[in-house]
Amino acid sequence: MQIPIFIRGVDAAGAEFLDLTKTLDISALGAFLASPRLLPADQLLNLTIPAPPSPSSMLPGETPPIQARVRRHRMAGDIYLLGVEFLKALD
Repeated sequence: MQIPIFIRGVDAAGAEFLDLTKTLDISALGAFLASPRLLPADQLLNLTIPAPPSPSSMLPGETPPIQARVRRHRMAGDIYLLGVEFLKALD
């Protein structure tokens, strides 16, 4: 299932980044993402699924961050395909 997702992390130079990308596949244990940036194996990330603004102030504008670790990566044209494992399975 393709859903938009924000990837937040720290690059090799120590600078924080925030990229908007999408899932190519997602399960309770992990996801396959298309990313504009190469991320090394074992990199820790915070993933956030954006949500449209709610008319009710009781609902959050985004989901809580999902912590994940990059398990594999490969280049496909001008994007990088990342296999990530969630540190805690989704409910």
